[in-house]
Amino acid sequence: MNFFKNINAPINTETIDRVQLEKKSGKNIYETICILEKICKKINDKIKEDLDVKLEEFNIINKNNLEEIFENKEQIELSKFYEKLPKSTSISIQYLLNEKIKI
Repeated sequence: MNFFKNINAPINTETIDRVQLEKKSGKNIYETICILEKICKKINDKIKEDLDVKLEEFNIINKNNLEEIFENKEQIELSKFYEKLPKSTSISIQYLLNEKIKI
């Protein structure tokens, strides 16, 4: 989960200068977008995998105590955390802009 916590990717949609992306990647905008899409899918898969592991812990707990299913505050907080994360596209673009990935 550390890979997306420390990135300052915008939560809302922001316009990014095409020329800036091309300079950072060293490729044209089409190639840059294609590469960022692949990175975005990997980030999205990792976030989903991480969330699934954490939710599985709640499933094991909830099997033992059915009353907690409706009022599990930890599960609600976990869901809120993942809902507030920036989109994987924003994270991948920010990685490129921060030069944490090389294309």
